[in-house]
Amino acid sequence: MNHPDPTLDGARADNVAARERLLHSGLRLFAQQGFSKTSTRELAEDAGVNVASISYYFGDKAGLYRAVFMEPLAPIRSRLARIDEPDLGLEAALRRLYASFLEPLKQGDVARLCMKLRWRELLEPTGLWEEQLAVDIRPVHEALLGVLCRHFGVERPDDELRRLAVCICGLGVHMHVGHDVIDRLAPTLNHNAAALDAWRDRLVMYALAMVDAERRRRPEETT
Repeated sequence: MNHPDPTLDGARADNVAARERLLHSGLRLFAQQGFSKTSTRELAEDAGVNVASISYYFGDKAGLYRAVFMEPLAPIRSRLARIDEPDLGLEAALRRLYASFLEPLKQGDVARLCMKLRWRELLEPTGLWEEQLAVDIRPVHEALLGVLCRHFGVERPDDELRRLAVCICGLGVHMHVGHDVIDRLAPTLNHNAAALDAWRDRLVMYALAMVDAERRRRPEETT
């Protein structure tokens, strides 16, 4: 019987830890300084690794930037992709949508740095924002439109349903974009995980109210 070599397990653990430290340092430094003003040496020193580790784990600085930009949102991406399951009702789909938006905020500074990094990307584009629009944002919009079409009993979304989908998602997006403002205006609203769970319930309630308003408005189009 073969027994695992404990030294190999230790090496793997060290590799995972080094990669995670680079991701953490990259997120913070890229968010604060941008891609071009952050050097590989600075990244390596901050993470406590040698410069060659960046090439080993990510290929180059651009590869690290890409990983920092994309990887923290991967769990959200997988959850959001499931909001359009055919057997999922509107309220359940909205609950899943907002839970996915709010879960990263429970990680504290990570969510804030991810948001700051996206502002940096808009100011100093590398092309990743366009990719995220195609890979993450548009699919969620289309999935939500699918939910709304089923709810309203229509085959294709019109501009009003697209407008409604933007507004529904906007409630979740604002929890990230306006997080610091909310902390200043009403600190207890984002105080802990329980407070964020309360946000989830309220956001579902507000979104259902918008859907109901659109349902009541629609007959006016035929009069």
